[in-house]
Amino acid sequence: MKKRQICALLLSAMMVAGSLSGCGGSGDSTSTGSTQNNEATASDASGSTSGDTANENQEVIELTFYTADGTQDDPWTDPVALAITEKTGVKLKTTYPIGGNDESEDVALMIAEQKYPDIIFAKGSANGLIEAGAMMDMSDLIDEYGPNIKKLYGDEYDKLRQSADDPAIYQLSAYVVGGEKYKDCGPAQIQWDALKAKDYALPRTLDELETMIKDYLAANPKTEDGLDRIGISLSTADWHWLITLGNPAGAIADGAPDNGQWLIDENNQAMYKFRSEKEREYFRWMCRMYNEGILDPEFATQTNDDYIAKIASGRVVCLFDKDWNYQDGEKVLKADGKFGSTYCGVPVTMDKDTKCPVLMYQGLTTGTGVGISSTCADPVKAIKFIDFLCSDEGQVLNKWGIEGVNYFIDESGHRYRTDEEIEQSQNDKDYSKKTGVGFHNYPFPSYGDGILDPTGSTYTTTSKTSVIAEYNEEEKAACEKWGVELLVDMFPQASEFEVPPYPPLWALAKPMEFDEIANQLDEVSWSALIKCVTGSEADFDANYDSMLEELEKTGMAEAEQMLNEIIAEKVALTNS
Repeated sequence: MKKRQICALLLSAMMVAGSLSGCGGSGDSTSTGSTQNNEATASDASGSTSGDTANENQEVIELTFYTADGTQDDPWTDPVALAITEKTGVKLKTTYPIGGNDESEDVALMIAEQKYPDIIFAKGSANGLIEAGAMMDMSDLIDEYGPNIKKLYGDEYDKLRQSADDPAIYQLSAYVVGGEKYKDCGPAQIQWDALKAKDYALPRTLDELETMIKDYLAANPKTEDGLDRIGISLSTADWHWLITLGNPAGAIADGAPDNGQWLIDENNQAMYKFRSEKEREYFRWMCRMYNEGILDPEFATQTNDDYIAKIASGRVVCLFDKDWNYQDGEKVLKADGKFGSTYCGVPVTMDKDTKCPVLMYQGLTTGTGVGISSTCADPVKAIKFIDFLCSDEGQVLNKWGIEGVNYFIDESGHRYRTDEEIEQSQNDKDYSKKTGVGFHNYPFPSYGDGILDPTGSTYTTTSKTSVIAEYNEEEKAACEKWGVELLVDMFPQASEFEVPPYPPLWALAKPMEFDEIANQLDEVSWSALIKCVTGSEADFDANYDSMLEELEKTGMAEAEQMLNEIIAEKVALTNS
């Protein structure tokens, strides 16, 4: 982006009414004496205390924390939060994007006013903060105060560095380190009832999936409540188009791992994925599904809440989504005992020669994570706080909750949860917020599923044993029918793929010049792809060609070249 454009952006941001709550750097970071009531509550919640626990005479510092992902109220009063404060002497005052899930306006305002929270998770706008000198290089702090951070990242620690030329660590990773995938919803999901109607014959191609959907609709046009069934529904009226319309295309058509809107070839060269011929054919299929009435006629205009409500009604036979988005709808179905209307993830691809890549390990996800601002009130306290969260004790507290309340220790010294706790965690959408379990985990560093702590228990509540134990009646029946232990055993395994020499590209903090073009490309694609799908089949190629022409005019080739240079830097860092 040219300097003139940057100035215009910042001046525009300064005109936003008001200022961000809690974004005043050291001026907004307050240090208050802890009250005996708060300390007593935290002590009661966490049970026995260790030698480094904050006592009632220790001052508790409140650090401001901005997270670009989420809108939930976080008053830092749940049992896990209080226990973290007891252990660290830190409480967080959390703020979220003022514009929903778009953090760019907030970040521009921070830079314009040069007022920053103490700890920042800026997601895709992090590079603007880094270029503005707003993010601290945490390398020295971690060397001195972060042994648990280094332990958690292990051999992948140096991947956190910005580049071979700039070895600073401005951010950690918001995503898990290592581990196993014991569950995945795949690129597509089909209702269990539709799968059972075909005697559990797992669809592996779009043609097989189409047949399954159509046959089930023909035999079951209405739900037991008398509602008309919908073959396929998507959520595309806002940013969810990336999740339900854009991302599945790469996995299904090209067998590509999630690199956002980009395909990377064997020579580490990037291509904006919607110019892939195989993805053209995927969207041609979607167009046909729309014109045949299989794809929800409201998919382009309904809100995400409308979409989730349709899922909760049991009407929607097939999705192309991720479970973190549709799970609230499933929880309603599970609470009503309608497990047949919930979803089985299927390893669908365009054809049998394309391998579903969802279990592929892409290496440590870097470029998106928590960092400490250059104006932080107490950087040492901040890094010690983060280091505690990375410790064995902190990981267990965040992921399991309070011993004796959320989990217990068996005779072998291993953690377990009661059936009641598991059911509550699965079916109560406010479980994490009320208990604090898992609520403060993301976007801080985290071990992946299946990794064992020194007691022999997994750091997370998710293990192979726990996943199998938590299967509902539909999932158990399918595993027995297929002769497998886990549902993901039906997917191509991680060992069948090579780990790329670069991290997942969607998470990388990229230059503002690149982001400006990439955002414009996505804006063009968003509306153009919907037009391609909702247009007539006869007009499909003309509509798709028109989109490609517009993408070329928008700077697609220039963005591809810039991304190639970014990938080369990351490959050099991995190989150094």
